[in-house]
Amino acid sequence: MESTLQGQLTSWRQYLHQHPETGFEEVNTSDYVANILRTLGLEVHRGIGGTGLVANLTVGDGKRAIGLRADMDALNIVEQATDREHASRTTGKMHACGHDGHMSMILGAARLLAERRDFNGTVRFIFQPAEEHGRGAKAMMADGLFERFPVDAIFGAHNMPGMRAGSFATRPGGIMASEDNFVIHIKGRGTHAARPHMGVDPIVIASQIVMALQTVVSRNLDPSMQAVISCTEFMTDGLRNVIPSNVVIKGDTRSYSLEVQRLLETRMREVCEGICRTHGADCTFEYTHEFAPTVNSEQFVGVAVTAARNVAGSDGVDDNIQPMMISEDFGAFLQVVPGNFIFIGNGESAGNGGTPLHNATYDFNDDILLTGARYFAEIARIELPIG
Repeated sequence: MESTLQGQLTSWRQYLHQHPETGFEEVNTSDYVANILRTLGLEVHRGIGGTGLVANLTVGDGKRAIGLRADMDALNIVEQATDREHASRTTGKMHACGHDGHMSMILGAARLLAERRDFNGTVRFIFQPAEEHGRGAKAMMADGLFERFPVDAIFGAHNMPGMRAGSFATRPGGIMASEDNFVIHIKGRGTHAARPHMGVDPIVIASQIVMALQTVVSRNLDPSMQAVISCTEFMTDGLRNVIPSNVVIKGDTRSYSLEVQRLLETRMREVCEGICRTHGADCTFEYTHEFAPTVNSEQFVGVAVTAARNVAGSDGVDDNIQPMMISEDFGAFLQVVPGNFIFIGNGESAGNGGTPLHNATYDFNDDILLTGARYFAEIARIELPIG
């Protein structure tokens, strides 16, 4: 049976890879997934948070329910894989993060559980739009996801290039960081480059701000806590011989707790406004919360680790991986219901799953599809046991 399932999973995955759709535009993707779930005999609900969907499978009389989540969206990247038969057929879009594989693994778990029916309770298969935007989870919840389809716990996974194919890694507490974005507008007074004393130079002021922001983490944050502040864009309205009037700095911060997020926002605002005030410039500071930190619930880390060991063996599971500063929309779900997020190794070498995420030559490793499907099915058996 499993060899037949492997072929089915690969077919599903490669079709999804050929037809990528970006956030909140996953219409064909949602249709394709819904049709498969209906064929498996599941009850499917569409249009949740836009293009999101939930499929329910109830077996026995158990009252508990769990959620198994997959993300659906692709990226605006031109795929560079002319020799790949299943390469994207949509110009400028590709599944460069492996969400095609994540969907296929959850579909595989649905097939395994629908056929074996070896659990007692309800499994809700949650297919989420717009993960890359950091908007899809909130959209589904705003549309009543957990009121309409309550769960006692939710589980998700992401493939990870650089990890041995089919291995697993998770940890209690923060496993991935929040992402907050900032925009700093500095308004000085432009002047001729030969007469700087006639103006207020926002480039000099902005440069001081960029350097000063690096001290927020090193001098305001407890060294036992983690955070990153990155200035990633620096734009002016000047010319080669013109000192500009305006500079805009953009960037993002990463951290693992609301307390640290608040500290970063407060200190960054104070630093920017203080330096601008010193030099006689105006400052506007904008700070927005894009992704919540992904914080695993200790109780369900144990469930995930047990399921992973049952599938990959003890040597194939790291139960205390170092936290990563990447962000995941799954964190928004974990702020509302408990659960666990785990990494599944995609492969270590470039030709076998090791190409980095968001790279134009990336491809999901089909060899781990069955492993992922078995893992999610095992979660249901552990959390919703018979008898």
